[in-house]
Amino acid sequence: MVQRLTLRRRLSYNTNSNRRKISKTPGGKLVYLYPKKPGSVPKCGDCKLKLRGITPARPRELSALSKRHKTVTRTYGGSRCGK
Repeated sequence: MVQRLTLRRRLSYNTNSNRRKISKTPGGKLVYLYPKKPGSVPKCGDCKLKLRGITPARPRELSALSKRHKTVTRTYGGSRCGK
């Protein structure tokens, strides 16, 4: 018989922020994992292209990154592209 899974969080709807992945533990039990959403790279304010040289991260993770991951050493580095 298939093992039933119980939700770890109260929200039961299949929303973008409530995605679930089934994983088997070392004890052979099936549990839900809630994977984090992938981070996005900031876009150029003029041409809307992704900025190169900047680490993709979620906003909360971005605040913990050092400055060299969030900008490039050029005028308007983390805001505009080099073109």
